Amino acid sequence: MNSSSHSIVRAVSCNYQASDEEVYAALRRATDPLESAWQKLSRAQRIAIKFNQDWPPAKVVRYQGELQELVSRKLTRAVLRLLRERTSAELISCDTSVHAQADPNLSVLECMTIDDILGEFGVPHYDSNHVPMRLVQVPGGGLMFRQYQLPEPLAEADAVVSVQKIKNHRFMGTTLCLKNLFGLLPQPPRYHARQYFHHLIRMAYMLPDLGLLTQPTLNILDGMVCQANAEWGGAARIGNTLVAGDHVIATDVVATHLMGHDAEQDWPSQPYIRDRNPLRAAAEAGFGTTNLDDIDWTAEVQAPIAAFGVDETDSFETVTSWRRSTCEQALHYRDHAKSFYDKYAGQYILVQNGEVVWHDVTSDLRVSRRKLAGIWHNQALWLKFVDPQEAEGEHFEVYEKTLSALQQGL
Repeated sequence: MNSSSHSIVRAVSCNYQASDEEVYAALRRATDPLESAWQKLSRAQRIAIKFNQDWPPAKVVRYQGELQELVSRKLTRAVLRLLRERTSAELISCDTSVHAQADPNLSVLECMTIDDILGEFGVPHYDSNHVPMRLVQVPGGGLMFRQYQLPEPLAEADAVVSVQKIKNHRFMGTTLCLKNLFGLLPQPPRYHARQYFHHLIRMAYMLPDLGLLTQPTLNILDGMVCQANAEWGGAARIGNTLVAGDHVIATDVVATHLMGHDAEQDWPSQPYIRDRNPLRAAAEAGFGTTNLDDIDWTAEVQAPIAAFGVDETDSFETVTSWRRSTCEQALHYRDHAKSFYDKYAGQYILVQNGEVVWHDVTSDLRVSRRKLAGIWHNQALWLKFVDPQEAEGEHFEVYEKTLSALQQGL
C-alpha cells in the first residue's frame, strides 16, 4: 500500500459524531506528514480556501444534524484553526454562488453554510461574481482550453486549499478536491454559464485545467458523512474518514479507492458511466498519477468505507450516441467556422446535426438540453461561444481523439 513518491496522502478515522476538538485532532493527524505542503503554506502571504459550502438554504440536507452534501462545519472550523496556527498568511475564502446569482430573492450570505465560522476567524469571503476577474493561461497550454477567467483574489493567492465532501456525481462519477475547483469560475454575465463547461467531453479535460491553474497545496476531504448515487439528492453514507494530501490528483485517487472505485478505470465503467474519468485525463497529460503504487499513502480505515455508486439515468447506447454526436458537432463547427462567424459572432449557439437550433448573447440556457433536442433526443447539442479570434483556445483535437476511440469501439 505504501511507496516512495512526491505525493503524500493520509486517510484517518474520524467519527461523524466527533466533537470539534476530536475533528481537529484527526485533521492534525492527517496533515502533519504533509511536509512539503506546510513548507509552501508557511511561506505564503495569502492562502485562498475553496470550501464546498454553497447551496440554497431551503435545499440544505442534513443527516442526524450533520451536513450531508456540504463540508462539515466542524471540519471547516478545524481547517481554519490549523491554518491560523501553522501559517502567518492572510486567509481568504473563495467560491461562486450560482444560486444567489440566479435568484434575486437570495443573497450570497444566505446561500453560505459557513459564513459565521469564517467570521469567527476573521476570514473574508470573495464571491467570484462580485470581484474583479483575471484571465489566466493554463500552464502547458491546457487540456481543453488555453485560458480561463478566475477571481482576482484567488489568482493573487500564493497557495490554494481545496476542502470538499466525498460524494458520487452523476456526470463525473465522483466529486472530490479536483471537481471542487469548478465552483471558482464566475458566472454570466461575466463569464460562461456552468452548462458551457459542464458538457460532455469538455468537463473531463477542463477539470484538470483548473487543477493546473490553481495547483492546490493542501487537499482535504470530508468523509465523515458522505453521499452516494449523486452529488445532490443522493443517499447518505457514513464513512467516518478524513483524507488529506499534498497533490489534488493523488488525494482524489486515494479517496476514489476508499469509496470502492478504481481511479484507473474510465468510461463506461462505474462510476464513470457518463463521461471520462478526469483523474485519468489528468494523469495521461502528466499531471499526477492514478496508480496507487506511485503514491505515498496510508489509511487507518479499510476500503470501501461505505457503499458508493452512480445512478444510471441514461442507457449506455444513449450516452455513446451523445458522446459521438458531441464530437461530430464540435468538429463540424471547426471545419465550417467562417459560416458561423459571419452569422453568430459574439453569441452562444447550440449545434445539432450540423444546424444551429438555438442562439443567444447569454450562455444561460434556462431550458434543459433534453427538451431543446426535440425529436433528436439521441443527438447531442454542442454549446459554443462564437468568437472569430477563438481567444479561449479550445483544443478540438480532444474531440478528434474521442471520436476516433469511439469509432474503434474503445
